[in-house]
Amino acid sequence: MVMITKRQFASLAVAAGASRVLPASAAVTITPVQASLNENPYGPSPKVLEALRRATVTVNRYGDAGAADDLVAQIAALEGVATEQVILGEILAPLGLFLATTGQRGGNFVYSTPGYGALVDAGRPAGTAVKGVPLGPDLRNDLPALARAVTAETKALYLVNPHNPSGTINAPGDFRRFLRDVSTRTLVIVDEAYLEFSSAAQSAVSLTRAGANVAVFRTLDKVYGLAGLPIGYLLAPRPLARALRDAGFGDPHELGSLAIDAARAALADQAWVRTVRERIAASRTRLTQALDDLHLSHTASEANFVFFESPIAASQARAQLATQGIVVARAFTPLENWIRISIGTDAQVDRTISALRDVYRR
Repeated sequence: MVMITKRQFASLAVAAGASRVLPASAAVTITPVQASLNENPYGPSPKVLEALRRATVTVNRYGDAGAADDLVAQIAALEGVATEQVILGEILAPLGLFLATTGQRGGNFVYSTPGYGALVDAGRPAGTAVKGVPLGPDLRNDLPALARAVTAETKALYLVNPHNPSGTINAPGDFRRFLRDVSTRTLVIVDEAYLEFSSAAQSAVSLTRAGANVAVFRTLDKVYGLAGLPIGYLLAPRPLARALRDAGFGDPHELGSLAIDAARAALADQAWVRTVRERIAASRTRLTQALDDLHLSHTASEANFVFFESPIAASQARAQLATQGIVVARAFTPLENWIRISIGTDAQVDRTISALRDVYRR
């Protein structure tokens, strides 16, 4: 909760070009709507909270190898892969560094830009170049351009599906054919952090099961609500999984006992995932309709956020939204005038829509 005086609130409003200010007396309390990091506003399953209450008595202990093995077996059963193909951890950045330093020095990573860059950026200190391919029409992954960017020196192609920050997906059939083709030339890593929020996107893990050179990253930070105890997993082709395990990836000591227990409880409650998906989808429809009513161009988001083009300077719009307690995402170069807003609870979406109307109806 942020406490500011009405005088400070009025100054912020004037700086943002607001047409109304408040009297400079007394104090006003604003609870910000945190709409910048695509978190799950409903939090984790109640079963996770209960598991954490039980686990607090072991918070002085490192993650247990047996519990980690049980989590791996649970994930393998859920995803339909062999246990040896599951690597635990929020490992995108370490994975990028591992790939960059494996084999011949140099090479390149290919990814869509703007996009989430943790994996590709991790290779820069090791001399691995980053080849960013601009998003295509409707701000979707430009599959033909990405295929052309892959060369013999490419160490991996990294894609997010649904994409971040646009929230878009490619037609599942086209995307699958693209992955199957490109994976014959290089490793393909598909980040499915937002997959559970989409009713249309399909996981690439079927290709991993079939033996393709495709790795799939999943996280429990988003729909499962564990951003405060970050944990995820990689579903990898067997040779890559073996190399990662030999390099120390998936060490339960680094994961911690609380994260392992929380993950097991979260994955066991798929009914909660469905509930969150349905509530987010309904709120996304409401927020998208509000953008349409304001004649604001936006993507066809399949994630837990919307992405729209601001007809006024996005920096000014962000400032005006901030005066009303709506905290939105940073700029995504080169789409400087586009704004990403995470979807919150029903009440938070009400506030967001009200603030958008105030900013864009002037």
